[in-house]
Amino acid sequence: MTQRIALVSGGTRGIGGAISLALKAAGYNVAANYAARDDVAKEFSVTHGIPVFKWNIAHFEECQQGVAKVEKQLGGPVEILVNNAGITRDAAMHKMTAENWDVVVQTNLSSSFYMSRAVIESMRSRNFGRIINISSMNGQLGQFGQTNYSAAKSGLFGFTKSLARETSAKGITVNAIAPGYIETDMTKNISPDIMKQVIAGIPVGRMGHPDEIARAVVFLAADDAGFITGETISINGGQHME
Repeated sequence: MTQRIALVSGGTRGIGGAISLALKAAGYNVAANYAARDDVAKEFSVTHGIPVFKWNIAHFEECQQGVAKVEKQLGGPVEILVNNAGITRDAAMHKMTAENWDVVVQTNLSSSFYMSRAVIESMRSRNFGRIINISSMNGQLGQFGQTNYSAAKSGLFGFTKSLARETSAKGITVNAIAPGYIETDMTKNISPDIMKQVIAGIPVGRMGHPDEIARAVVFLAADDAGFITGETISINGGQHME
């Protein structure tokens, strides 16, 4: 069988980079999207042999054009889509600007629609597809100073369930993963005192690793995972149990 093409947004660093590498190791033909840090993306591509594509996932037209470019260069349709890219612009509500609300919601929620819209018709025509949305534990719990981020990540759960209902009869599964505190550049900015408190609240006694999220993505992306759809897998070390 021809290698399935997988596209990972925000796929050159952190959790996204780990997902790209894990999918490649599992035999997929992987493309990694990115929006900034050309130097990091170039090094990632050269080191790991994964082609990288730059566009802003917060813009509908750029997503349409970007996916088309990926499919042309890799020689086939995107069959695995991982909506991973996300940003934070934290502030308490009484200090949050409209700009920081809009950019976080566009990047963390609307982008999943933009990217999924760019691949869904070809997935339906082939009766196969995997869409995996990377949400967050803070979309389940809420977090001080993150009304924008938590709202967007929470919205991904409803998006996942609704799209799963629409597409299940077409062989397309749509699932979400909700990571807890994972060792990435984003969490490195948390002060040591706060991080000590965070880890004290995690039953397994440590932060997660990007590879632990990536392994779940590989599982959900597999052909054999066709009976799992509309679900959220929480990977948070027991910090939040539903």
